[in-house]
Amino acid sequence: MDGVRVTDSHSQPQAVALSSRLFWIGALDPQLRSFDIILKTANGTSYNAYLVRGSAGVAVIDTVKEAFADDFFARLESVAEYREIKVIVLNHLEPDHTGALPELMRRAPQAQLFISHKAQSMLKGLLKQESLSFTPVLTGDSVSLGDRSLQFLHTPFLHWPDTQCTYVPEEHTLFSGDVFGCHFCDNRLFNDLVGDFRFSFEYYYAHIMRPFKQYVLSALQLIEPLPLQLIAPAHGPILRDRPDRYIHRYRQLSSPALHSEISPHQKSLLIFYISSYGNTRRMAEAIYQGATRVEDVRVSLYDLEGGEVGPFVDLIEESDGLVLGTPTINGDAVKPIWDLLSSLTVVNLKAKLGGVFGSYGWTGEGVRLVEDRLRGLKLRVPIPGIRVKLIPTDQEIQDCEQFGLELARELMGLREAKSINFEDLA
Repeated sequence: MDGVRVTDSHSQPQAVALSSRLFWIGALDPQLRSFDIILKTANGTSYNAYLVRGSAGVAVIDTVKEAFADDFFARLESVAEYREIKVIVLNHLEPDHTGALPELMRRAPQAQLFISHKAQSMLKGLLKQESLSFTPVLTGDSVSLGDRSLQFLHTPFLHWPDTQCTYVPEEHTLFSGDVFGCHFCDNRLFNDLVGDFRFSFEYYYAHIMRPFKQYVLSALQLIEPLPLQLIAPAHGPILRDRPDRYIHRYRQLSSPALHSEISPHQKSLLIFYISSYGNTRRMAEAIYQGATRVEDVRVSLYDLEGGEVGPFVDLIEESDGLVLGTPTINGDAVKPIWDLLSSLTVVNLKAKLGGVFGSYGWTGEGVRLVEDRLRGLKLRVPIPGIRVKLIPTDQEIQDCEQFGLELARELMGLREAKSINFEDLA
């Protein structure tokens, strides 16, 4: 195929055949430059919706953003009549996939709606229709269209709790929802025809899927055994040329590289600091020395002034513990610390060990503020942060070494639990 026509000779939207039974009926949004506030897209996006024709009826898989409903309905009407629609599937409930749903259900009232189990309450909240009829499904459930069938795969948190994939075994085709998608608009549609979208694919994964790597790996266990000739995501190019490459890339991106660098019984502890006059640096070095006294803890020390944030985020994602050192200036932690922390929202930090330290001149609020932020990011902060006024004394340096030792022992599960005598609190 040399090209793809998404409109007819009169510039009216028309469906694009993926096979004799599968069709793209989505919409193109080439002018979009910001998606969900956090994502940038240099050339727009697509809202991919699909139609499956079986001998016993038609299924529609996902819809489009409401503003693009006219294109969606025009493309649908070019290959099917509304009375033929027996099944509507929503792989994901975000408005860019469900915007045309109410009107579609009005036009095809006989169609049965299928959603994931976790989507039930979300659907009612999204559409504000208490009487809405739907069928919840899980992995292993299926629906027949005669000589074609739809099999459902429960893939939660990719990237909402409700997400699922839909597989058509007779076509070896996976309708993957947001998985394997990207914000990249090209009216040639197919990955072997469109421009270079590698950056968009990786960027999308980094911002949408990366915080949910463990769920990606669980989904891949369901997807990898499937015979696949085509992956049809909810955004971006349709992957018909060697779709297995994109599955393999997801596994690479979701598998921790650090596991090949250290022994399984070892733990990684990272210490980051920024220092105005060298006092917080001296504390960091002492904490580092204390932590290295615990066997099997791999301790690393980094000065934030000497590196870019991006690579540090990669290190933190695969570490077991994170310790941050900051001065307090104008009643707050300093900007490089906050820049690092704001970058960590794209990774899963739940249950990692956290700790904070720093020198201060007046009141020292920075340490407590950073501790609060670490807790907000779901790290555990079992040892109160250590603060030193101005230049640390020899005793305070020893206290820092002890702080590092205790953090490392906590990381290895060697620290004794503290027993609280409630009489002492009276």
